[in-house]
Amino acid sequence: MAATPWYFVAVLLTILTSSQGILTTLSQSNGGYKYDYATVPFLAEVFKLIVSGLFLWREMRTSSSTTSRITTDWKSVRLFVIPSLIYLIHNNVQFATLTYVDTSTYQIMGNLKIVTTGILFRLFLKRKLSKLQWMAIGLLAVGTTTSQVKGCGEATCDSLFTAPIQGYLLGILSAGLSALAGIYTEFLMKRNNDTLYWQNLQLYTFGSLFNVARLIADDFRHGFEKGPWWQRIFDGYSITTWMVVLNLGSTGLLVSWLMKYADNIVKVYSTSMAMLLTMVASIYLFSFKPTLQLFLGIVICIMSLHMYFAPPHTLVDLPVTNEAHAKTLKQVVVEEKTDS
Repeated sequence: MAATPWYFVAVLLTILTSSQGILTTLSQSNGGYKYDYATVPFLAEVFKLIVSGLFLWREMRTSSSTTSRITTDWKSVRLFVIPSLIYLIHNNVQFATLTYVDTSTYQIMGNLKIVTTGILFRLFLKRKLSKLQWMAIGLLAVGTTTSQVKGCGEATCDSLFTAPIQGYLLGILSAGLSALAGIYTEFLMKRNNDTLYWQNLQLYTFGSLFNVARLIADDFRHGFEKGPWWQRIFDGYSITTWMVVLNLGSTGLLVSWLMKYADNIVKVYSTSMAMLLTMVASIYLFSFKPTLQLFLGIVICIMSLHMYFAPPHTLVDLPVTNEAHAKTLKQVVVEEKTDS
């Protein structure tokens, strides 16, 4: 799979991510969930764990050199605990943020992770970005925010600046944690030559354990009134719910591939374009009314995508170098000698 072009994986990730919210909405019944939504990420982690294990087993059987790309040292394995902890804290910060701000404000503040990812990408991974690429990242944040802002005459527009200061601080913290988790995961994936499937196996094992811990904590919080979580884990599940689980698991596998063979910026663009694709799909599926802001946001994001990934010489007119002048003069001299 390493030979697969990164842009193919990025497009596939965009499609899966955009359908994630749609499938989750379709899995609702009468405005709520018949199933325990906390079991969905757990089953998605188990799915990723099983798939990674099968691919690792297949790779070990077909390649004798795989064993040299598996580091079993505990000092290396324990590093995979950190991103799981960061994601766990991030999920709780998300919940706390929504107690202070409304959904529209939360979505707009979530775009800060685009900028924070670029900053941490430069600081921690020491990856240099050109001025055009920094401008492209800024445009992406502006474009996604523009697409989410509703009409200025609506109450939600006024509520953007009326939330308590705690809500804004938690929103900034949430964006920072999201970017930090992605950057650290990329660092783990690229720090050695271990096979991707072995790295995934470690990452998703700790992810599954932390999700089990959350389910047990929920049981204690509610006094086991509905029984232990493992006895009701599939209660209320439908075909659509299973599609949500498979979608979430497949998305995670694609993200880990991008972390290994591409980078966080590619992932940010994939998820941002997926958000816009979801809005467009909602026009037909949920009678969502398109707005001028959505159209402008899509145009700005497409411009940002072109600015970041296009070769610089296609964006600006580069001056002719002395080397080019020398080659031209040489051709002229040769042509003159030929004519004479």
